[in-house]
Amino acid sequence: MTGLVQALVFGILAGGVYALMATGLTLTFGVMKIVNMAQGAFLVLSAYLCYSLWAHLGIDPLLGSVIAAVPLGLIGAGVYRFVIERVQRTDHGLTIVVTFALAIVAEALIALAWGPNPASATPAYFNQAFRIDSVTIPKAQLYACLLAIAVTGALQAGLRRTWLGHSITAAAENPEGARLVGVDPRRTGTWVFAIATAATGFGGAALSFLYQFTPDSQDTWIALTLSVVILGGLGSVTGAFAAGLLLGLAESITTAYISVRWAEAVPTILILLVLLIRPQGLFTRAGRQDAPA
Repeated sequence: MTGLVQALVFGILAGGVYALMATGLTLTFGVMKIVNMAQGAFLVLSAYLCYSLWAHLGIDPLLGSVIAAVPLGLIGAGVYRFVIERVQRTDHGLTIVVTFALAIVAEALIALAWGPNPASATPAYFNQAFRIDSVTIPKAQLYACLLAIAVTGALQAGLRRTWLGHSITAAAENPEGARLVGVDPRRTGTWVFAIATAATGFGGAALSFLYQFTPDSQDTWIALTLSVVILGGLGSVTGAFAAGLLLGLAESITTAYISVRWAEAVPTILILLVLLIRPQGLFTRAGRQDAPA
């Protein structure tokens, strides 16, 4: 019984981290119908920024995430205004190619700035844990999961209770109708990309002290975040959080009771099942196919 509880604890904590890393991709994918292949590169960039703040200034990565979110948000706004928006005027489908190219360029720039060697922050709580009877709760994973809950709650509240959130929702559900009520798609798109990229800063903070990373680590993390988005459903922040928890639990239980090798295949298996049974995602409602766009 203790083994099962421990596996559930590890799965929930890991799932919260996965959800945190996928938040930005969820917004751009769901709201703007853009598969941002540069999401993994932005995640690694934010990890390096948080690592540098910790290594050179002694700033905790969790606090550093707030600082890193600012330049990342500016980068996201610039990418949309000067790259994505221009490409969309020609062919919306080319955005996936352009963001993939951005990921390659970003990886090269990160390697030039920080070098190819693995990096990882080790704050004071890095190898500490709480203990409840015989169950261990690692502090680093717990703090990252709590950060995921806070970021998810803040984004959800912003989407539901602010004018900007209503504009983003309107632009996602009915772009033409949104224009009629004064919502500027260009401005809304800029805000979405800025917020999505800034949110990546928090995921990068978790990455900086939970895992070792290199400039080419983006390949691993873009695959994982895409898995979370597909499982949770397009544009659903809470759905992405639930999907992250599901993925973390599935990996943890598979590792504990089957094999670590099988755990690596869990995301692929879950995606195949979801695409076959519920293509719109586990935590979103299917839209009517006869409804006008």
